[in-house]
Formats: sequence, structure tokens, C-alpha cells
Amino acid sequence: MTEYFNIDPTPPSHFRSPRLSRWLFKRGLGSLIIHGTLALRLPDGTTRSFGQGAPEIAITIHDWRTLRRIAFNPDLAIGEAWMDGTLTVEHGDIYGFLDLCLSNIGTSADYRLRRAQQRLRRLVRSLLMHNPIGKAQKNVAHHYDLSDELYDLFLDPDRQYSCAYYASPEDSLEEAQMRKMRHIAAKLRLAPGQKLLDIGSGWGGLGIYLASTADVDVTGVTLSVEQQKFAAARAAREGISEQARFVLRDYREEPGRYDRIVSVGMLEHVGARHYDEYFTKVAALLKKDGVAMIHTIGNVGEPGAPHPWIRKYIFPGGYIPSLSEITPAMEKSGLVISDIEVLRLHYAETLKAWRARFMARREEVAALYDERFCRMWEFYLAGCEAGFRHTGMVVFQIQLAHRVDAVPLTRHYLAQAEAALSEVIGPGAAPMAEAPARTRSAPAGCPHPAQES
Repeated sequence: MTEYFNIDPTPPSHFRSPRLSRWLFKRGLGSLIIHGTLALRLPDGTTRSFGQGAPEIAITIHDWRTLRRIAFNPDLAIGEAWMDGTLTVEHGDIYGFLDLCLSNIGTSADYRLRRAQQRLRRLVRSLLMHNPIGKAQKNVAHHYDLSDELYDLFLDPDRQYSCAYYASPEDSLEEAQMRKMRHIAAKLRLAPGQKLLDIGSGWGGLGIYLASTADVDVTGVTLSVEQQKFAAARAAREGISEQARFVLRDYREEPGRYDRIVSVGMLEHVGARHYDEYFTKVAALLKKDGVAMIHTIGNVGEPGAPHPWIRKYIFPGGYIPSLSEITPAMEKSGLVISDIEVLRLHYAETLKAWRARFMARREEVAALYDERFCRMWEFYLAGCEAGFRHTGMVVFQIQLAHRVDAVPLTRHYLAQAEAALSEVIGPGAAPMAEAPARTRSAPAGCPHPAQES
């Protein structure tokens, strides 16, 4: 694969090859890349190939310092090298490189070593995930208070910055995001007049949709100043600001009781130290006959630690939980897990769509920020997509209640509710069908058998 490189036969003499780092790097790639081929050019112009077959990716590492850092801390250093231009892709692209590496992790001889490294990181993770109220707002601002123009370049018109729900990879992003909102609305069992709390309400797209289509009273809480302004302004423009209110408030300071609670893409920012606090507060806010739905990125494996590059550059304070970490907190809160759905490749498809849109308008992003910012976001979107395809990252949709009879016995009601919602145009349209009337033969919280919907 040397044809992919423009090799300089006389590299600068000041380059000094660090033997240990070079040995570690080659050993690591040699044991990692089994399926597919990675061609590597080192700073001295020498090349080496790892693996065999397609896909074929070629990269160049431009200085020994970069090689040394990658050899000892690849999870942080690869992303930084890409941002700085000291690692470049000569054949393929950054997504292809990351996809090749991550797709091989589960079959590599060093997989046990990587798991051991994760366990070591867990020893200090509590220090990295301390998220008191003041710090939580600062962490949120780091990512979500970026320019409005940035997010308009690659998100759907509702600015849904969370996993969409794909029936097929051929779905458009807009179709999949609308299907996600219908799916959530169906799981919430909404009825006109109910009070709903949206924890981590973002730019308000979901809250405004639920208020408009289900005729519920929505309160959205967020720690992002820019998101709160945008959501409140949109609700005012659409004439529903009395029905959909968005406030700058930590969920821990929210008073009152609610019939329904929804939280999409927020638990990832809570931190493992605060799961008990989070679910205890959800339980306190939820009425006894209420239903809550928590939508969060999750890990199908054992508990880990925050990814160092993501924590430093994208989501400070963020962490992807495993079920074994969050279910004990739910149990302690007294809430009943009435349903769990695992969305597997849906987020990979969402990120693929975001990345395509981002790259199509990359010049506009560079005009807003700079080249290094663009490379950082390319790495973020590409790495996360590959991660959802290969490393056990999924999305959990967890339905919670205080009572075991809060929702129907089977999931049949979901398809019926989603079919009804699919006929609703959106904001300003008529509300979905009224909740079924209860009779004395049906326990509170369960519809009459003939009216399960």
C-alpha cells in the first residue's frame, strides 16, 4: 500500500526514533488489525502494513512525539493528533480509520489489556464525574451553548440532538426524528390536560411537539442558557408559550408533581455518583399514577470510565452508563421498571446523517470557528458513529412508574398510539385521541380491555 504515500527518501536528520514507543505502537497495531488493512508511514519515511484484505486505510504520523503519545495513551492522543494535523489519513477518511480500528477491537489479542486499562480508569472516575449544580451548568455550557448557526447546519428543523428512531437506514433524518418523538409520546400514555416535565429539554423540539399533539401542559428544564432562550422564543412564535414553558433550572431544584416525566439525552450528563440522587428526584416529582420515560445512551458491557478525549473536548462531566449501574438506583427510588427497549444501531445511523450534513457544510463551520474546530467535530461524529457500530454502545429507553398497573399489560398500545400520532401534522394540529375511559372493572392505571390503545 505504499502507493498511497508521497514518500520523501531523505527525512530530516533531527528526527529521532523512540525505540520503546515505536515497538509498542507496532506491536499494538499488529495485534489489533486483523480484518482489513492499515498502512502506516512513520516520521522517518518508513512504511509498515498491518492486517489484510478490505477495507484499506493509509495514515501518516508526522512526528515522533505524536507516535510516543499514541503508543502510551491512544484514546486521548489519536484525537488530538488528528486535530493538530500530526496524524493524517492518506487513503480513506477519518471515519474509515476509526471504523477499521474499532471493528477489530473485539477480536484483537490486546482486548483483555484494554479491559484492564478501563478498570484502572474506574479507580479515579468518581473524581471525574462529580457534578454538583454549579459545575453541571458549566459542563452543559461547554457544548450546548455553542453558536446556534452550528447546530442549524446539521440537525433537523426541530433540533433534535439525540438518537433518532429508524425503521430503515434509508429513512431521512427528519422522518427518523419524528418517529422517535411519536415513539416517546406513545410510551408516555399522554392524555389532554396532563402536566409533563421534560428534564433536559434542549431546544424544546420534543416538549413543543408533545404540547401541540397531545394537549399536555409542558415544563422544560435545562441548564443551557442558549437552549432555554431558543426554546422559549420558539414556543412564543408558535403561540403555545402558556402551554409549553422552558426555564433555566437544575432538575434537582424543580418543585411540584407531574403526571408524566420525560428525559432524553440527559442521564449521560448526570455522572455515576449522582444516579441515586437523579432517580430519587424523578420518583419524588412523579405522581403515584404517573409514567416516566428515560432515554439515554448506554453501554451493554460492564461499567467503564469516561472516554478521555470526549471528556476533555466534547462532553466534560459526561459518562455512558451500563444497566447494572443505573438499575440499582431505580430500585432504591421505589420506581418500577415497566419496560426497557434497547435501540442498537439507531444512533449510528443518526450520527451518519449528522456527519454527512456537517461535512457538506464544513466551510460554513470553519467560518464560524476555525479548521481545528472542524477537525475536532469530524473526529467526534466519526468516532461516535464507529463506536455505536462496534463497541457496545446503544440507547436505552426505560419506562418507569410507581405502580405496576400504570401501563397496559402488553406493548400493543404502542403501535396503536403511534399510528394515531402519525396522522397528526405537528404543532398547532389537533391533539391525539383522548385517553380511554376507565370502568370499575379495570384497575386504575389500566385501560378497559376493549379500549387498549
